[in-house]
Amino acid sequence: MNLSTLDLIVIGLYFVAVFAIGFYFARRRKADAAGYFLAGRDVGWFAIGCSLFATNISSEHFVGLAGSGAAGGLAVGHFEWLACLIVLLLGWLFAPFYLRSQVYTMPEFLERRYDAASRWYLTGVSIVAYVLTKVSVTLLAGALLLNALVGWDVYTSAIVMVIVTGIYTIFGGLTAVIYTEVVQAVILVGGAIVLTLLGLNEVGGWNQLVAKTPPEFWSMFKPMDHPNFPWTGIIFGAPILGIWYWCTDQYIVQRVLSARGIEQARSGAIFAGYLKILPVFILVLPGVIAHVLYPDVAGDQAYPALVTRLLPTGVKGIVIASLLAALMSSLASCFNSASTLFTMDIYKKLKPAVTDDRLVFVGRIATAVVVLLGILWVPFIKVISSQLYVYLQSVQAYISPPIAAVFLFGLLWSRANSRGSISALLTGLVLGSTRLIGELLHKQAPLADGPLRWMVEMNFLHFATFLFVICSLVLIAVSLATPAPSAASLNGLTFAHTPRAAQLTGDPAAHRRNVVLSLLLAAIVVTLWAIFF
Repeated sequence: MNLSTLDLIVIGLYFVAVFAIGFYFARRRKADAAGYFLAGRDVGWFAIGCSLFATNISSEHFVGLAGSGAAGGLAVGHFEWLACLIVLLLGWLFAPFYLRSQVYTMPEFLERRYDAASRWYLTGVSIVAYVLTKVSVTLLAGALLLNALVGWDVYTSAIVMVIVTGIYTIFGGLTAVIYTEVVQAVILVGGAIVLTLLGLNEVGGWNQLVAKTPPEFWSMFKPMDHPNFPWTGIIFGAPILGIWYWCTDQYIVQRVLSARGIEQARSGAIFAGYLKILPVFILVLPGVIAHVLYPDVAGDQAYPALVTRLLPTGVKGIVIASLLAALMSSLASCFNSASTLFTMDIYKKLKPAVTDDRLVFVGRIATAVVVLLGILWVPFIKVISSQLYVYLQSVQAYISPPIAAVFLFGLLWSRANSRGSISALLTGLVLGSTRLIGELLHKQAPLADGPLRWMVEMNFLHFATFLFVICSLVLIAVSLATPAPSAASLNGLTFAHTPRAAQLTGDPAAHRRNVVLSLLLAAIVVTLWAIFF
């Protein structure tokens, strides 16, 4: 695609703005560990909400949601609207425990609730998950876009994106990441809205778009035998993925840990929930538009085709800037979270007397290794699924259920103990790894009939449900068969062992406002599901 001078100026202004904000807040951040890894625990609700949204929405959403929209309509949007409800769980159920415990990381919280073994497991699995999903998928999706727009190959694009994004992330820590994401959230939403409106106009409006597409495109609840989005998987399996991602993953929760108070964290999560209504209309819908406008385009090429064929001069620069904003915000978050996990949960645990300067240095090295592994994993993604976003969700289905189980039971059931936790986690690891390896083998040569083939061919959302149930049963059985944790060790870590006074916040007005906004958000999501049933 040929970019005009105006397009290049717009893109250049985006980079100037991001770097200026990033380095401004890098200079302002506190020099201690809390300042670098948690932005001084002094971030307000608006920045938290924008950061949660920008961290979540990356280039794989532009490519993958639009690709799935072009292939089958709005059903993939279930993950987006379900997230609106899951972030309410983050704000109301999980965040208060995290903030009261003053932890830096999710593995650290798991150690306080259970033991060091659970902490080591979650740290390792989280870093591996960043390689298999967040880093590699973000880089591949961004590379597909840059290949379509400027003709660069995948690895050249990946290396350029890593270098550009890493500059302000390394120097500024979470402070720079969060406040650049505020700008990036505005840009990516604005650019996506512009493209959607132009596409609708080209099609002839909403009614024409509906008339030119199959009726099943507009029905979000699919039959039980649907290959990707059966209604049973959406109702029972997708929430498990959502709880792991939104409520227990360092990549997301680190933004909430930076809040200046519980109600600020809760308000930020609710605000992010309202923003998550948008992707169905500004990311999935453009895929449907591309399906109508360009019958020769399929799958992950839908969004790049709209950008290259539809946009006029000047507007291309805005939309490309929004794509870059989505890419850079997610990569920056991943780099910072990987640094925090390795630094606080591995290196500092092994060397508790180490200085802050040394911790930051070691964290940067660890992040570079994670990025390199992510780049090396990119070629394997297409083996698993031709639809990028489905790949992302399916891999998460293999690792998230045991983690979601130990966190949920940890907060809600005081009898859950350390042996039950690690047993459930290891059970999930074995079954999830078996599914992932089996799927890779099955793609190359069909497996013989038997339990392994049955497990491999099961829809990934059904598998998530199956794995969650198995891990929960293991946790319950082992916990009941072994000694209960002491009441003193659970103080402030479960509902039953948290005094009522500690559960109340100091801002009743903010609390009441958050209750009303939460109920309204839930009502909006239910209404949308009813419309597109």
